[in-house]
Parts: sequence; structure tokens; C-alpha cells
Amino acid sequence: MRVDLFDFDLPEENIALRPARPRDSARLLVVKQGQPLEDRIVRELPDMLRPGDALVFNDTKVIPAQLFGERVRDGVSARIAVTLHMREAADRWRAFVRPAKKLQLGDRIQFGETEDRACLISGLAATVAEKGDAGEVVLAFDLSGPILDEAIASVGHIPLPPYIASKRIEDDEDRQDYQTIYAREEGAVAAPTAGLHFTPDLFARLDALGVERHFVTLHVGAGTFLPVKADDTAEHKMHAERGEVSKATADALNAVRARGNRVIAVGTTSLRLLESAAGEDDIIRPFHGPTSIFITPGYRFRAIDLLMTNFHLPRSTLFMLVSAFAGLETMRAAYEHAIATGYRFYSYGDASLLFPNETE
Repeated sequence: MRVDLFDFDLPEENIALRPARPRDSARLLVVKQGQPLEDRIVRELPDMLRPGDALVFNDTKVIPAQLFGERVRDGVSARIAVTLHMREAADRWRAFVRPAKKLQLGDRIQFGETEDRACLISGLAATVAEKGDAGEVVLAFDLSGPILDEAIASVGHIPLPPYIASKRIEDDEDRQDYQTIYAREEGAVAAPTAGLHFTPDLFARLDALGVERHFVTLHVGAGTFLPVKADDTAEHKMHAERGEVSKATADALNAVRARGNRVIAVGTTSLRLLESAAGEDDIIRPFHGPTSIFITPGYRFRAIDLLMTNFHLPRSTLFMLVSAFAGLETMRAAYEHAIATGYRFYSYGDASLLFPNETE
């Protein structure tokens, strides 16, 4: 499909730079094909669910994956910015770097700058082990395992999305705001943002209703921020992300659907992982490994019944995904309404609850 079909104009004032407080006070647009759009609030989510339904959350935990360092070669130094995006081994990370042209295979980078970027903290260094396209490299660190994790945590920064980072710097509030309250499996460099809206109070009311809560893990990579540069969706290459669906979770979700209840994916990351784990027979199976699934209109969904998600970038793979789920024309109309009525977009923005497309 033509990528420009997924384009739209978004005013700057619709981009959220901070989350709603409290989290569940964010707006929630209910989108159901053939019915009027409903303007609701996230804390009203229990009113739209049924006892026995199941919410599926991505429990990945964002790490401070943005590093600043210095490369020295033949006495010449260069500042290097690195965003880790997928772990390859105990001592290796795949990463995006800039400026990529400043790096060659075998180059050494010393990491750990102070806030004024005036001096480097010794102890965290890496070698460029591979160099690929679009600024992607593989870094082999001198440290390994938990010791490497501690070093990254001590000098790294929360990798705010570009549309926020271009307008303000990361601060202490982001360390908490850009993390779900149930995050536990470290490894993501971007938050599963639909989950940012949930609070202990909202969980308690969902529990009281009898809505099940299940967790999967997909370590969101920095590739989620990359624009689609191709003119046709068939020419776009997705970056792989590692995920896991346990046997217990797979069995529980299959039981939910078998008895006639609904599986609701909280976020496109949960959806993509569940669809990667589901077979043509619509049965979800245990899954462990990388997925690069790319969902566009025409895809047949096999694992979920509803989707809760934030509002996405124009021409992005995520807007393509929600258009595949709810219908392109339905989503274009929903986004037009959201922009006109002041919904807040992107990672810290408002949410939508999408019902599946039945006709397109």
C-alpha cells in the first residue's frame, strides 16, 4: 500500500510533553465502526469491559539506554550519541549511533558524560564490532552481564522519543513518568505507552469487575521511532524486537476466548507479540525470541479482540497497524476528531479503545 495513505497533519499543540496527572485521568476515545465516536476517560475503562474479559500488558521495563561518549582515533576525538535498542549477548548491544559517519569497525568509545558533558566517567567503554545501515552498529562492551547493566544505569539517560526530546531535556520526573507501574523485565528503550495510563486504583476496580490481567514481555526497541521512508509499505523493513509469551499466559488467553470472552491488548507491543505467537488456527502458543511482524491493512488478526492504544505518528507503522485493526477510513475519521477536539498525541498523550474492523 502507498505510505501516503497513512499521512495526516498534526498541529504541534496536540503533542503531549508531559503525562496526565493522575495517569488514569487521560482522555479515552472509543472507536467502533459504524457507531458514533465516544469521548471518555481512561478511569471509565471498567464500564466498557465485561467480567471474564482479559487485559494483556507488556511488562517490559525501560532502561536508561541513551549514552553519550567520545571516540578517539589517531589523536582525533568525536562526540558520539548512542541509543541501545536490542541486546545481542551479555556484553553486546545493537544500537543506533550519530553521527554514524564518525565510526569505523574497531573504533573504541568511552561512555559516561556528566550533565554538562564536560568530562567522561571512566569504566564504561565499547568497541564497534559491526556496522550496518541507517546508523546501526553492534557494540561489544568491556563489561558483561549485571555489571554492564549497572554501568549503563549509572551513566545512561531515559531515551525520550524525538518529538519530546526535541522540545525539552529529560529530567527526574521522566524516570517515573516513562515507566508503567507494573514494569519488571528490564530491556526496553521505549515505554509501552498505553500502559502508562494504569493506576493501582484502576487495577483494583478492574479486579472487582472480574477482568483478568495477564502479562507478556516485548522489549521495545528504538526502531519504533524510525520513520517509514519508503513510498510503499512492501519496501519497509521492520527492526526485530525480543519478546516472550509464557505457556501459562498462552493457555489462559486461549481459555478466555474459548468461553466467549474477549482478549484486550493494552498497547501495540502486546498486540504484535500476541499475533506473533498465534497460529493460523487462532491458537496462542508459547513464544520466545525476536519478532519483526509488520501489520498493515489486509492482515487477519488471530489473537485479540480489542485494542487500547495511544495516538500515533503520521506515516508510522503503528498508525498502519491501528488502521489494519479498526479500518483505515474509520481511523482517519477518529484522528480527525481527536485533533479537532484537543486530544493529546504520542507517548505521554491520551488513549483510544479500538473495536475491530468488520467490513473493510
